[in-house]
Amino acid sequence: MPARSPTNDQVLEALRVRRAELRKSMSALEQALAAPAPGRLDAWAERVHVALVELVRDFREHIAIAEGPNGVFRRVLSTTPRLSDAVARLTREHAEINDLIDQLLTRVGAAPVSDGVDGVRDLGTALLVRLIRSRQRSADLVYQAYQSDIGGEA
Repeated sequence: MPARSPTNDQVLEALRVRRAELRKSMSALEQALAAPAPGRLDAWAERVHVALVELVRDFREHIAIAEGPNGVFRRVLSTTPRLSDAVARLTREHAEINDLIDQLLTRVGAAPVSDGVDGVRDLGTALLVRLIRSRQRSADLVYQAYQSDIGGEA
């Protein structure tokens, strides 16, 4: 007997949960980046690294739910093909965000130096902005396809 595909409601609920987790890890990264660094570079870099690793996990799980074989994007394309440009844009954004994450992991993984803090913060802030915009477009896509609000989370 073939495995049953999850229902749209189940997939959307999984996306809601993942969005909430991703939002929490984005907040943790923002707090880590904003923490004072002078005189405590190693501790600052470690905190940023830990927050970034959590964000990576949550973002990659989000991608699996969005782009996977039973994911939201595939379902949207099958039910609402007029949204194919929006799906393509979000897929490209996910790849670009992954590139930013890899760049930030490399920067944070290097030996921290005081003049590198601003560069890490700039790159981290750029990453957070891209994530925020992508989450907004994702919510718009789901609403256009299903008239379902997947939430902005508090």
